[in-house]
Amino acid sequence: MKSMQDISRKRYKTIEVCELFDVSRATLFRWEREGLISGPSRDWRNWRLYTAQHIKEIKQIIRTRKSGQ
Repeated sequence: MKSMQDISRKRYKTIEVCELFDVSRATLFRWEREGLISGPSRDWRNWRLYTAQHIKEIKQIIRTRKSGQ
């Protein structure tokens, strides 16, 4: 069983984040460019790796947009 510390250390690939929130890669990258999401770290292939903090930021963006602000 994974501890909370293990879960908070999990890194998500771009495709996983896109599927989790039903957004396109272009949208995710645009939010990053606009500074709505802090820049994710990268792996040895230079692929983005999103953390639990990024997931929170994305949830906030989606909540804000749904509320019409």
